[in-house]
Amino acid sequence: MRPHAGAALSRRRFLSLSAGGAVAGTTALSGCAMRVSSAVGGSGETVTVMAKADDFSPELIRQAQKDTGVRINTVLHSTSKLIAMMTNGNPPDLVRGVGAVDAPYYAARGVMEDLDPYFAKSDVLRPDDLDPVNDLWRYDGRTQGRGPRYGMAKDFSQDSMFWYNTELFDRADVDYPPELDPVTYEEWLDKAERLTRRRHGQTTVFGGSYNGVLTPSLLASLTVAAGGNLFTEDYSRVDFTTPEARKALGWYIDYCRTKVGPSIVQPDPNTWDGPTFQANRLAMSNSGYWLGGLINADKRLAPLSRLAPAPYFEGGRRVSPCQAGTGFWIPSASHHKDAAWRVFEWFFGEAPARARASGGWGIPTLKSLRPLMPAQEDYQKRVLSVQEAELKHYSVIAFTPYATADSLLALFNQIAPAAMTGGMSVDTLAVRLNAAMNEQLKRGKEQVG
Repeated sequence: MRPHAGAALSRRRFLSLSAGGAVAGTTALSGCAMRVSSAVGGSGETVTVMAKADDFSPELIRQAQKDTGVRINTVLHSTSKLIAMMTNGNPPDLVRGVGAVDAPYYAARGVMEDLDPYFAKSDVLRPDDLDPVNDLWRYDGRTQGRGPRYGMAKDFSQDSMFWYNTELFDRADVDYPPELDPVTYEEWLDKAERLTRRRHGQTTVFGGSYNGVLTPSLLASLTVAAGGNLFTEDYSRVDFTTPEARKALGWYIDYCRTKVGPSIVQPDPNTWDGPTFQANRLAMSNSGYWLGGLINADKRLAPLSRLAPAPYFEGGRRVSPCQAGTGFWIPSASHHKDAAWRVFEWFFGEAPARARASGGWGIPTLKSLRPLMPAQEDYQKRVLSVQEAELKHYSVIAFTPYATADSLLALFNQIAPAAMTGGMSVDTLAVRLNAAMNEQLKRGKEQVG
């Protein structure tokens, strides 16, 4: 049952939100036309936006008020703060979320506003213009990717694709991956081993990074690529012992054991791929298209960098998912829904959306904005042709509504290092992950009811 507007969350809803742990954060290019909403609802109101510091800069806030007439008050994104505000009956009006993992979790708890009526009336965010990635923000009460829309992604990448540095490939005398045909995961790992460089016991060049956005969603994606599903049909349990999930888990553990790239047993001091790739110390990075925002700004690196399709498992499926789809949602208990929607519409479909599209920090989530993606240089055109071909392999990989990705990640990080260092077999790891994660999922299902 969804709380009515302005209602405080019940104690039971509070427990179901807090028990899961902290939340982690197709077509050819078409013509582009700037749309501006004709809506006036919310003008003069103040909306509270819970976001990260770089989501809404002071300049963007001033521009929002000028363009929409809505004043914005920002609150730094925090799950504990969100729960406190919602249980006190004073929720934020827009909340940052990671669609791939947050949408089913919060929608199942009845705290997200169904935005279908708003989309149906919008002059800016027309349903037929929405990229399929926005289906990550849909949930029908059972499965992610269907049913009402509860949010929207601000931009996206197909996060199993990878960038590679041709200079490092040339130094190691390793053949480049094909432009449009994917390599197998086994081939990717073989290349990563041949590209890795070590000196005096220290890794000087990582052959490749393949950690995804969050390990649980990465493993879910790898399992689908192997031809199965990490979750049972009702998403209430995981099963790492199925042949497909075992193949996915085994490949990732091999990646960690060989130490060709960063992992929890061999951390990257930079904490993410961007600086390491830029410093010529990472030959392949499975950061999807969005890393192009950093690459395009480096005139030395950009001509050396290429984007490749997502790998596949022999005998499996060719899939190229989005593991993030970060955007915003409106709490069903918001006191300023119309004003929040006006800011939502502006952020996702007007000036900020155009600026994001032209920067290369992700694929626009409105198909009509794709012509703004960087394509001035030959290397940008090459990247764009690879990315456009990959879009047809996109599909939603549904995540469980019964636990946060972060809570499952914490369990994985407690149990898996022993397997990564050779002290535990993958089969034993699979059994232990099942036991720990399924206990967490059981509690979550009981709380949702």
